[in-house]
Amino acid sequence: MAAGAVVGAWMLVLSLGGTVTGDQNITARIGKPLVLNCKGAPKKPPQQLEWKLNTGRTEAWKVLSPQGDPWDSVARVLPNGSLLLPAVGIQDEGTFRCRATSRSGKETKSNYRVRVYQIPGKPEIVDPASELMAGVPNKVGTCVSEGGYPAGTLNWLLDGKTLIPDGKGVSVKEETKRHPKTGLFTLHSELMVTPARGGALHPTFSCSFTPGLPRRRALHTAPIQLRVWNAVPLKEVQLVVEPEGGAVAPGGTVTLTCETPAQPPPQIHWIKDGRPLPLPPGPMLLLPEVGPEDQGTYSCVATHPSHGPQESRAVSVSIIETGEEGTTAGSVEGPGLETLALTLGILGGLGTVALLIGVIVWHRRRQRKGQERKVPENQEEEEEERAELNQPEEPEAAESSTGGP
Repeated sequence: MAAGAVVGAWMLVLSLGGTVTGDQNITARIGKPLVLNCKGAPKKPPQQLEWKLNTGRTEAWKVLSPQGDPWDSVARVLPNGSLLLPAVGIQDEGTFRCRATSRSGKETKSNYRVRVYQIPGKPEIVDPASELMAGVPNKVGTCVSEGGYPAGTLNWLLDGKTLIPDGKGVSVKEETKRHPKTGLFTLHSELMVTPARGGALHPTFSCSFTPGLPRRRALHTAPIQLRVWNAVPLKEVQLVVEPEGGAVAPGGTVTLTCETPAQPPPQIHWIKDGRPLPLPPGPMLLLPEVGPEDQGTYSCVATHPSHGPQESRAVSVSIIETGEEGTTAGSVEGPGLETLALTLGILGGLGTVALLIGVIVWHRRRQRKGQERKVPENQEEEEEERAELNQPEEPEAAESSTGGP
């Protein structure tokens, strides 16, 4: 009864664990049980047999027999003479041999070459690109497979067909790492492609994992479809400033727009007074509430994968200030204008002073002339008064004489 139970258990273990692919080669999944049959051995004890194994667990041949001490954690001989490995590991890869003698004295030898495997998780493409540029190298993404044994290989496919690296239009950078404790492998494969100009606009890429053992099913990633842009030569980069001329009153707003017709749009970086501004890339630069620190010369630089960086012409941003004596414009580009305004202000002040002096002199001259006119007139009046006072009284005496008796 016990022997029948053991045989039934052996049949179950054989179906769940190892798969005999021939008289010599066996593959077993890591962590599963494996049973190796000793050919020619009687099915019931007593048996004359001996198992010898040379694997990663042993420095030399290890001998196991039904009468010997069981190597329970690794392998033990069953009552029917078969060898049981309760949980196959990477260190169990190696050679197993059994020599059995039948009751009639016939000797039979069994030789097995055991290899183990572990199916990794489904591979995936990490950091995939969103679009590609025709005529230049582009990174499609990185295919990753984790937890496999043996290492296996990763392959890239384009529209369902395997891509063969040629170092020019298609290149692959591979990396293999092994876990220090489990011994399982992690694979990385980075794909770079250079789409042809005028080729397919929406290619589909995928990646597959091929196990290191034959007759094992390949695993595929989910496909990704990318858009290909045909590079347009960069025309002159235009920098538009509003308001026109870039001059605003203090606290005003200036908008700088960098225009380029290239597709896909290039990255736009900004420069002020010859130094890059620590701003995220963008086609527009807004300067709200402009102050003295915002004055300067601005330009933009368009960077495109298929072209070198191209810088626009420079424009100036300045502040217009209104004072009591007139309007002056301050600009970092025009120190000469400031000097001219200052000079004109000085000359204007000198002219005003000269005009005031002239008015005062003219007024004093008029006063003198008025006084000169008054002097003769007064003299004539005094002389007339004197003449009247000094007239003789003779006529009055004559009149009195004529009127007498």
